Amino acid sequence: MNYIQFDTSKLPNLEYSLFKEFVRTNRSGAYMSTSILGCNTRKYHGLLVCPLEKFGGESYVMLSSLQCSVIQNEKIFNLGIQQYKGDYFEPKGHKYMCDYSAAPTTKLTHRVGGVVISQEFILAGHENQVLIKYTLEDAHTPTTLRLKPFLAFRSIHELTHENMVADTHYTEVENGVKFQLYKELPELYIQANKKVDYIAMPDWYRDVEYIKERYRGYDYTEDLYVPGYFEFPIKKGESVVVSASLFEAAPGGLKTKFTNEVKHRTPKDSMLHFLMNAGQQFIERKNDTIMLKAGYHWKKPQLRDMYVALAGLAAYQDDKKVYAEIFEESLKNLKKLYIDEAAMNNTSIDVPLWFFYCINEMERFMPKQIDAKKHFDLMNALLNHYWNGVPGKMHRQDNGLIYARNEGEPQTWMNAKTSWGMLVTPRYGCAVEVNGLWYNAIATTLEVAKKLKKKDFIDTWQPRLDQVGAAFINTFCNDKGYLYDYVDCDYKSESVRPNMLIAAALKYSPLSKEQKKQVLDTTTRELLTPRGIRSLSPNDEKYLASIDGNENERLLRLHQGPAYPWLLSFYGDLMVDIHHNSGISQIKRIVETWEPELQDHGLGTIGERYNGNPPHQVKGAISMAWNVAAILKLMKLIETK
Repeated sequence: MNYIQFDTSKLPNLEYSLFKEFVRTNRSGAYMSTSILGCNTRKYHGLLVCPLEKFGGESYVMLSSLQCSVIQNEKIFNLGIQQYKGDYFEPKGHKYMCDYSAAPTTKLTHRVGGVVISQEFILAGHENQVLIKYTLEDAHTPTTLRLKPFLAFRSIHELTHENMVADTHYTEVENGVKFQLYKELPELYIQANKKVDYIAMPDWYRDVEYIKERYRGYDYTEDLYVPGYFEFPIKKGESVVVSASLFEAAPGGLKTKFTNEVKHRTPKDSMLHFLMNAGQQFIERKNDTIMLKAGYHWKKPQLRDMYVALAGLAAYQDDKKVYAEIFEESLKNLKKLYIDEAAMNNTSIDVPLWFFYCINEMERFMPKQIDAKKHFDLMNALLNHYWNGVPGKMHRQDNGLIYARNEGEPQTWMNAKTSWGMLVTPRYGCAVEVNGLWYNAIATTLEVAKKLKKKDFIDTWQPRLDQVGAAFINTFCNDKGYLYDYVDCDYKSESVRPNMLIAAALKYSPLSKEQKKQVLDTTTRELLTPRGIRSLSPNDEKYLASIDGNENERLLRLHQGPAYPWLLSFYGDLMVDIHHNSGISQIKRIVETWEPELQDHGLGTIGERYNGNPPHQVKGAISMAWNVAAILKLMKLIETK
């Protein structure tokens, strides 16, 4: 039984189906993504989207779509759908759609009179290849399928238009053809496991629209090149596998390869399995490097996101070694950015502190894969990096707290910056979560030092920890039941933000249990939503619940009220710390609220952020690593308590 199910009678309804989208990835960094109707609503959508090393690993949409038509009795029924200028949809294949399934493959089923045809899509696990299996489930008269490829050959961040540079020639290969629109881009092979006829009818399909880009205030119209079409007869019960790839495939092995690829997929029959699968999709190997992408479609690997997400993503995985490998690989960049001379040019002052958080979380959820003792030298070096400061950017105050001010540059995760250089939430001075993480980093390293019997280190840093702890309480605690968000000399930000939650929920916090409870109560009362923790209290005059408008308008709203699911990880930890078993009951209720969301927008995964007010519409990227990790972690907390 499929975990994700839809009202099949509503599938042909554009308002119901058009904005439900999915993304499937592989370990080579390729992905396929579109709406459940097969209508691309973003410029990032496509059936084969591949990273190209020649262009720094940037992803390129090679095959935008492959529209299928059924031919019977000389009548053509086009099952595809595309949006054109003026909100015009053509063809209108959605009216034939009768089923969608997300497991074990992405499967679309259409019914045209007595004909039932299914299309199943799967990416090859480690290659730039998408496999599509067409099965004629039912038919009463001779049937032919026609496949029409829509080629893009452009970066995911760009749009293409009709031009005279594109090479419209094609070359025949076994059971198919290959195209190369531009010399600097690779060849695209389209082949079938049986002999097919290819009819060249080159044309540009103009003014294709992407409604999501229009809503986001970006350019949203392009022209796609259609070189012709493939035709082949198909019998009732027969399946034909078509490959689109950046290499020449062996047609005779396509059916077997499709079957084998399905066998290696994580079952998707529950919320847990879908989130586990979503978590695996962030893993990407390039040559000898392994990394964790922050999200899809456009998010690149980021150290902060990786350190927050890693242990949560690994919590339920049988093979945790790959996540340990990602952690070890990250240390190269961490040392380069914050230990070497490059540290002078780095602006995100909190990132190394999340490294210590990650070590704590790995010891908690994947203890066999971490030995903190072997990282002691790096931990010590990072502590000294903060203790000594970076001139003109960050320094340690006399009371031991970290003060940061780098004019015009964001320094924490609240890093929104407009195109004209305005910081939306600069938070100059002593930020509450930065100093909470700073205290946690010292305490974590002291714990390791005690195991290694590093007496000199302990004698030096234990008094510093005590100093930082006392200064933290004196600086951030107030009589209003929450923590100041940041303090800059005599100015104390009274904005109720979730950063205090991070500081209170860490493994090592200077706060008393009563102080933690006050933070939890304030968070529950003013920041908690069914879709995450608000970035600002709705009682604040600066509160903006929704993220709408063009890019700059969205940036101005980014951290002024929208809710972030990844912060639920800290809420869950603090809830259990304060309320124990009754806290677990609250976490269960939070997890249960996410089940409908997994079946609504980015299917089987969790989007980037949500509007702060009901109905909490999703915004931004459709799948984020630290958000998926947060819900998996909450599920693990429920299981282990």
